[in-house]
Amino acid sequence: MTLPIDPVDLARCVDCGLCLPHCPTFRATGRESASPRGRIAAMRRVQAGEPVDEAFVSYMQECVQCRGCEAACPSGVPFGRLMEQTRQALRSTRRPRPPLVRRTLEWLAYRVVLPRPGLLVALSWVLIPLRRLPGLTGRTAGLRYRAESLMERLQADDDPDVHLFTGCVMDAWQRDTHRAALRIMRASGAHPGLPGPGAGCCGALQLHAGMDFDARRLARAVMRSLPGDDPIVVCSAGCGAMLKSYGELLETDAAHRFAARVRSFAEWLEEHGGPPLRDTGRTVVVQDPCHLNHVQKVAGSVRRVLAPAYRLVDLDDDGLCCGAGGAYSLTQPELAAAMRDRTLAAIRRAGGDGAVVASANPGCAMHLAAAGVDVRHPAELLEAALGASPDAGDGDAGESEHR
Repeated sequence: MTLPIDPVDLARCVDCGLCLPHCPTFRATGRESASPRGRIAAMRRVQAGEPVDEAFVSYMQECVQCRGCEAACPSGVPFGRLMEQTRQALRSTRRPRPPLVRRTLEWLAYRVVLPRPGLLVALSWVLIPLRRLPGLTGRTAGLRYRAESLMERLQADDDPDVHLFTGCVMDAWQRDTHRAALRIMRASGAHPGLPGPGAGCCGALQLHAGMDFDARRLARAVMRSLPGDDPIVVCSAGCGAMLKSYGELLETDAAHRFAARVRSFAEWLEEHGGPPLRDTGRTVVVQDPCHLNHVQKVAGSVRRVLAPAYRLVDLDDDGLCCGAGGAYSLTQPELAAAMRDRTLAAIRRAGGDGAVVASANPGCAMHLAAAGVDVRHPAELLEAALGASPDAGDGDAGESEHR
């Protein structure tokens, strides 16, 4: 197999090892093959003619694609791009061929359910009763949707001057977060709109899985649903990073212009100017999603918009991935659990048991919530600081209902 990657990108790695402490899979296993340097060495061997075997596939699948290594690399190795291109090659050649069950589940998830938000909402109605079954509580605690939330549609303003991208998973399972974001945007003087027909999955999960054709198709659909020049606000760190990369993905002028319109929720709020907030006096632990921190590089915006209302505490985990990684917690459960355990320990050190954690990514929120952590999106915390949220009570983020 010849990997469709630029040899110049491979050559940028000088084997210095500065990426090792910033790689969560290396930290969890201690294996060189589970590090960015080790994976690049494996890519080089395949490019030199070595056959692709199960070990090589395992090395590539174990990467959570957090891109923490990119932030630490002095040579500017585009590791995220190398990983995406390698996975595309493995999927297109089907070597070695994945088991039938996995192929079927991936087809259903990536090509049937996620691109159709209505179908995902319908499936959520099936999952609601499962959250109450004995033995399933720990696995499903991160799914925060409510029946009332699924029934109530988001409302757009007339003549909008900014748009909120709703996506797929967040629209079905964290719609209350979007309601909070819309309320904060309106309280800031904006008139938010919503995507038009055809919007759904942004394509991030498909691209990470090596399904580049599907990712491009979904990207074009998202662009058609959000015409014009108004800013596009995204509450999901992973989706925001994906929308900002549409120019590189599609390589068109229109895609580059679209990508330039995209802002994370906190980034837009900081630029636009937020509403007046009251000081709640409460402490919140801030968890930085990888795609907000390492890819978008705007994690500081979350702190700056929350600071007027909360006492903020950072984690001492070196910004390592919590193990969510989109579908990673499903495909690599043992590694994902090891990464989460490290994050949970850092949360306890920072805020003690029962700490309220701010996270701007749905995957991180659900992954941590499934372990019993009280996780809130910054939009929800800001809504509580407005003083009028029915679930916020007197503004105590630690006592308001985890919706």
